[in-house]
Amino acid sequence: MKPDWDSLMADYADSKTVLIADVDCTAGGKDLCSTIGVSGYPTIKHGDPADLQDYNGGRDLDSLKKFASELKPVCSPSNLDLCDEEGKAKIETVMALSDADIDEQIAAGDKKLADAEETFKSELEKLQASYQGLQKTKEDTIAEVKGSGLGLLKSVKAFKAKGGAAAKEEL
Repeated sequence: MKPDWDSLMADYADSKTVLIADVDCTAGGKDLCSTIGVSGYPTIKHGDPADLQDYNGGRDLDSLKKFASELKPVCSPSNLDLCDEEGKAKIETVMALSDADIDEQIAAGDKKLADAEETFKSELEKLQASYQGLQKTKEDTIAEVKGSGLGLLKSVKAFKAKGGAAAKEEL
């Protein structure tokens, strides 16, 4: 995917309305990636830099080019002329809030997201432990059953089914 992404960045290098960029989330971009919710690689985000959305389309060059060609400015505080009445009303409501109220609501939203992520990780650890326990129980049971002579029982049954017992008695 990297060569296709680099090609797309080159195609839009001089664009005044579309920015195609990459961030190394394992090095200097770690803080940015954490802030915008990147948890797996590669992740593609799009939209208003303050409210990036996940891209879930194709990862080949043609799909990326098609998506990028359809990007355009969206309703936002800096593009009110692109908003419908409902969008304008929502923005005006938030614009009327004090900075302290906005900060408080952002902090509450961020806390909800962090709590959801923590719950997910905690429950995933429990599932992983349960899975490992079930896997061990299964493997132990398989070893016990095989060690008890199941293979020999099946071998004798197949031998008898082929008439092996009658042939043996004739000897």
